[in-house]
Amino acid sequence: MAASTSMSSAPQRRSPYPGWFFLPAAVIYTVLFLTPTFASLYFSLTRWSLFSSTFIGFDNFVQFFREPFLVQGLINTVIYAGVTSSLKVVLGLLLAVLLTSNIIARGVLRSLVFFPVLVSTIGVGITFTALMHPTNGMINEGLALLGINGPGWLTDPNLALLSVAMVDVWKGVGLATVIYIAGIVAIPADYYEAARIDGATKLQNFLYITLPLARPATATVIILSFIGGLRTFDLIWAMTRGGPGFASDTIASVIYKQYQSGFFGLSTAGNVVLFVLIAILVVPLTMFLNRREGHQ
Repeated sequence: MAASTSMSSAPQRRSPYPGWFFLPAAVIYTVLFLTPTFASLYFSLTRWSLFSSTFIGFDNFVQFFREPFLVQGLINTVIYAGVTSSLKVVLGLLLAVLLTSNIIARGVLRSLVFFPVLVSTIGVGITFTALMHPTNGMINEGLALLGINGPGWLTDPNLALLSVAMVDVWKGVGLATVIYIAGIVAIPADYYEAARIDGATKLQNFLYITLPLARPATATVIILSFIGGLRTFDLIWAMTRGGPGFASDTIASVIYKQYQSGFFGLSTAGNVVLFVLIAILVVPLTMFLNRREGHQ
């Protein structure tokens, strides 16, 4: 009670800057972010072209969820985000543990792991499209030398989405590794020294020290990877253009196709659906991870 009285009576800390200092930032934020957001919300309720628009209510959203390939794109988006973010967390953590240990050429290995992050996504997509060619691709030719008939990585409807997801993991795991390395090296060495004196094994060090104390890095990797997976477009477009058929379409590629076909209102509604999907999935996930972090 005394503590709460003391807190309520404590003087509030005032900002040393006057309020109008924030006005330029508020204007830029309003012009560049708030205005396009609300304009998109309005145009998603219209049938519009470059010179006119007609208000049609929620018809675009009704049509969106009635089209099977649009719903398939929605499902593919969630699968893609789940697979890529899960693998980046697991592989990023394992690589970070390896690259923070005393191994030969550690600096070179760190550079090699991070290198794909620096390469253009379109360039990666074009390169792996050639490597995964069903007959002339280097991957299937390598498998043929072992007597294995390689599948159509990008032409099989059951494999196309996962094949692109694997390439996404290869390209993005370097960033996850760097985040984990930063989290692991920040753990005080005293914990490991105390565990060594108690006779703890390397596995016990990992399970009871590294894994729990690297939780902030885990939360960061999960959130960044999951949002990136939900918004993915360039790699999908470079490798499959959503094909074969609609097997590897995500919401972003579907939206682009609708724009190309002139269905501007429907594609804008798809943008709103994507925005709502990210908010529904990421906001609770962020709150959960931050709450768990606060309990440590």
